[in-house]
Amino acid sequence: MRLNEVQYDNSRPVDGYGPGFFRVGGQVFEGPTCVFPTGVTSWGGYGDTQTVLAQKDNVDVVFVGTGADIAHIPTDFRATLEEAGMGVEAMASPAACRTYNVLLSEGRRVALALIPV
Repeated sequence: MRLNEVQYDNSRPVDGYGPGFFRVGGQVFEGPTCVFPTGVTSWGGYGDTQTVLAQKDNVDVVFVGTGADIAHIPTDFRATLEEAGMGVEAMASPAACRTYNVLLSEGRRVALALIPV
């Protein structure tokens, strides 16, 4: 078997997560967090669509991590992002982090909006 090291270009993968935090590219971020190809920022939760919409030209799909378990996201949050041309996929935050890392390694235009576990 041949193993290849994953390359992420300038983007930073999610290295880990725990109660109330995410570690992205070796740096810890506490609370709800957005991870974009251009960087990482705190997020105000579902009422904060502007933080995500600011990246609409850089992102095709936003994975929304709903915490420890999968949950429905607010309809207006989803509709606002979809109207801007962004795909929205809700899943538990651990699954969202893993999915993001895989697609990021493939060079896809993906982002994360995460609620901590």
